[in-house]
Amino acid sequence: MARRRGAVWVAAVRTPVGACSAVLLAVVVALAVLAPLFWGDAAAAIDTDAIGQGPSGAHWFGTDSLGRDLFFRTLVATRLSIGLAVLATAIGVGAGVVLGTLPSVLPRRAGRLVTAVVDIAVAFPGLLLALFFAVIFGVGTQGAVLAIAFAMAPAFARLVQTLSASVAGRDFIAAARVSGVGRIRLLARHVLPNIGEPLVVNATIGAGSALLAFAGLSFLGIGVQAPDYDWGRLLREGLDGIYVNPVAALGPCAAVVLAGLAFNLVGETVAGVVGVRTRASRRAAGPLPAPKPAAAGAVADDAVLVVENLQVAFPGPGGWTVPVRGVSFSVRAGEAIGVVGESGSGKSLTALAVSRLIEAPGVVTADRLEFAGTPLAAASDRELGTSLAMVFQDPMTSFNPARRVGGQLAEVSEQHHGLSRRAAFARAVDRLAAVRVPAAARRARQYPHEFSGGMRQRAMIGMGLMGQPKLVIADEPTTALDVTVQRQVLRLLARTREAEGAAILLISHDIAVVSQTCERMLVMYAGRVVEDLPTGSPPRHPYTRALLATTVDLDTDRDEPLAVIPGRPPEPDQVPPGCAFAARCPLATDRCRDEDPVLEPTADAHRVACWHPQVSVLSGQSREEGAA
Repeated sequence: MARRRGAVWVAAVRTPVGACSAVLLAVVVALAVLAPLFWGDAAAAIDTDAIGQGPSGAHWFGTDSLGRDLFFRTLVATRLSIGLAVLATAIGVGAGVVLGTLPSVLPRRAGRLVTAVVDIAVAFPGLLLALFFAVIFGVGTQGAVLAIAFAMAPAFARLVQTLSASVAGRDFIAAARVSGVGRIRLLARHVLPNIGEPLVVNATIGAGSALLAFAGLSFLGIGVQAPDYDWGRLLREGLDGIYVNPVAALGPCAAVVLAGLAFNLVGETVAGVVGVRTRASRRAAGPLPAPKPAAAGAVADDAVLVVENLQVAFPGPGGWTVPVRGVSFSVRAGEAIGVVGESGSGKSLTALAVSRLIEAPGVVTADRLEFAGTPLAAASDRELGTSLAMVFQDPMTSFNPARRVGGQLAEVSEQHHGLSRRAAFARAVDRLAAVRVPAAARRARQYPHEFSGGMRQRAMIGMGLMGQPKLVIADEPTTALDVTVQRQVLRLLARTREAEGAAILLISHDIAVVSQTCERMLVMYAGRVVEDLPTGSPPRHPYTRALLATTVDLDTDRDEPLAVIPGRPPEPDQVPPGCAFAARCPLATDRCRDEDPVLEPTADAHRVACWHPQVSVLSGQSREEGAA
């Protein structure tokens, strides 16, 4: 883990932003440490024969009113300027963390009072707060440090409150509370470690703001006092003679800008490491691995979707991770196909790739990827927006909570059909009524949180029907719904298929639901289709048979333990060289562990990727075909 994190840091530093930030930060730190040692005496030396001189070979920035070299003074001032900014940032972050966590520790009324004070303080600009606190703490270096620190604290307190609230609702926090963990220990051991990374990023960027604020206070004469000096004080002194020697003011100003830029760029680099992958990691991943060849089978003339050797890959410091490996299938017009498999098998990623919703740095490749006879890469957004509908797994997160449902549906027709706002809204109401949403005109003016789970799912299907879809991709549309609402949603998809003539690609964990709804079934495991079969046909792949065995129905013997598939699916970056299911398969042989089977057609319209396909019968007997 440490080696992987180190590789990520190296990759981040190799980017233009990372390299620039590293160089600038190294220069600033080196000057802060070494400049007073090498040029401290030269910066303090008074030369009455060189008072108020302009830039020259002897004095690059000129001299001040006592003949002191301004270039050396600018270099030496780096230590005090940077040191005070970092100190103020540390105090401000610490105070912000305390203020942000106090509402969770104090009684409710006291916590609300602290939150109200923070909210009021955040409403004021930081520099105005710094001036206010500078008057309270007094003129001088100590007062300026405390003023800037307490001016930064409210913003960090608000950040801590927001981040803590996002963590507080997670299951491990609830488990810790149930086990009797105290509030302070809960914050120290469970909450703060999970919000540390964004705090570090914002603290790094905040150091640049603290540096600028310090320069401003010293420029106004309430910061660093003589005989000490920082960049703000040098800027104030140089401003008096700016018309005679402008470099005297521009030198400290450039130092403040460069140092602040160094802190901000470092913050962006840190954000890239703790957040998304950098572009350098994509280049370091090397060439994409070749997918395993797999034909899409017989492609009908009326095929709406044709997919051959689809591959979805994401770069990482150790190479490419390929969660979807050579998927091939086709969907005919009006056909209903179900995609089943355990979590992580690549079902949703396949649907997102077909919908062109895989974002960078993900890479989608395929030998053939066509929608309605047009290569998907060449299809326009307008064509996809009217012909391809996507029903997402969780409509609550798919709908914008700040906009009314009708307006979100109407936006589809406004963007893709060119309808006016009134006409688009009328069509949205009509589509909501078509998916059996009661009082559609009233419901269209409500927000997503006012809909029940099943009603939101209906509205999501209605959004897909705003056009004339040729294909509806439903990604787990019945997840977290009770059985009654599940049945309603599935019936609605069936009616949509009959009324619109649209093909359905239904993704589900429930193989029983797919077998009752669809004509064909694609079984995915570890990023590949391991079996393609008609729903009324007996399965041949051991994984499909195991999925069926784990299905619970009314005939299941309640006295027997529930059937499970032993083991766990492999991680996308740790797929074994042979058959990915071999480690969990009771029929696995050495050939299964060494050679990856190809998805091949059989005599009865099956396609199976297995060295030992089985034939099931209702009596439970089986015989082995194609043994190695």
